Formats: sequence, structure tokens, C-alpha cells
Amino acid sequence: MTRKILVILGHPAPASYCSALADAYAQGAGESRAEVRQLVLAEMKFDPVRAVAGPVEADIVQARDAIRWAEHLVFVYPIMWGTIPALLKGFIERTFVPGFAVDFPANSRFWDKLLKGRSARLIVTMNTAPFLYRWVFGEPAHKTMKRAILKFCGVSPVRITEIGPMRSASKERREAWLEDVRKAGRALV
Repeated sequence: MTRKILVILGHPAPASYCSALADAYAQGAGESRAEVRQLVLAEMKFDPVRAVAGPVEADIVQARDAIRWAEHLVFVYPIMWGTIPALLKGFIERTFVPGFAVDFPANSRFWDKLLKGRSARLIVTMNTAPFLYRWVFGEPAHKTMKRAILKFCGVSPVRITEIGPMRSASKERREAWLEDVRKAGRALV
């Protein structure tokens, strides 16, 4: 059976190292005969701060269709000021809405997780050393994406690949990270 993978590039600059990582994962997954689609948020046309009510832009409709289609979601983004980029947050707020990602039945304290059956990988770059991000800052972006967004909507398991510190990384180290991500794509995880 062919695995359906959606790679979502959440970096605000489409030509970035995150873009190279997204391409490396997609290439690896393609080598394993997965069906791969990609979303580049910086190239989409949508208002990331518009209220949920009202007409929905075509790019958001297409993104929801792609998420419904996917069995595995791969988010590639940098940590910015300790958390996810504003563009990615706006995309999530516009896309992962009630009726699509979750539902809140009347007279119930619980919610329906409408994205069950999907797994995810977060490929995250940072200028901070990953151990400092974990032990000093408490991983706020990881907790937000993994627990408060994806698992809340039923996506599980959610795995995280941390890449950094970027600012001191040599060209050789960056190439090694690309190969690690390509291998993860080949393994379809």
C-alpha cells in the first residue's frame, strides 16, 4: 500500500534551509514509493489573522483537502522567539477549525478528534542548542504543536526532529542533517 504524505513548509521565506529539509524529506519518501504532496505556506494566498467566520480562501480549502488525503503530516519550520512562526500559527488557526479538525458535540465535556488515523513528524530548526531549548526554555513550540494542536485533533504519534544550533553549523553538518531527514523520509516516519 502506498503511503500518502503531506509536507508542509512553515518557514516565512520559501527559499530557506527549511525548504531544503522539506525537499529532502519529500525526496526520501518518494524513493520509498510514497505519494507525496507539498504545501509552501509562504506561497499560499490566505489571511492568517482573519476571523473564522465568512468565506474561506481557495488555498485554505485545498490545504484542508490535502490534510484529509494525507496519512502522515510533516511540518518543517524554524523556532522563532521560542515558538512556531506566525505564518504557521495563522495557517493552523485558519485550517484546523471546528468541523474540520475537531468537533464539540452539544451537551458534552469532550470533543471529537476528526484527524484520527494520521501521524506526524515535526522537523524543526533552531539557533539554540536542542538541549538548552528542552531544559532551559521548556520546549514551548514542541508542546504547542504536538499536544495542544496535533494530538488534540487526533494526530498521533507525533515525532520531532530537532536541528540545531543552526547559526554555528558548518556546511558539512548542514549536509549531514539533510541526509538524516532524507533517511527519515525513506523510512516513511
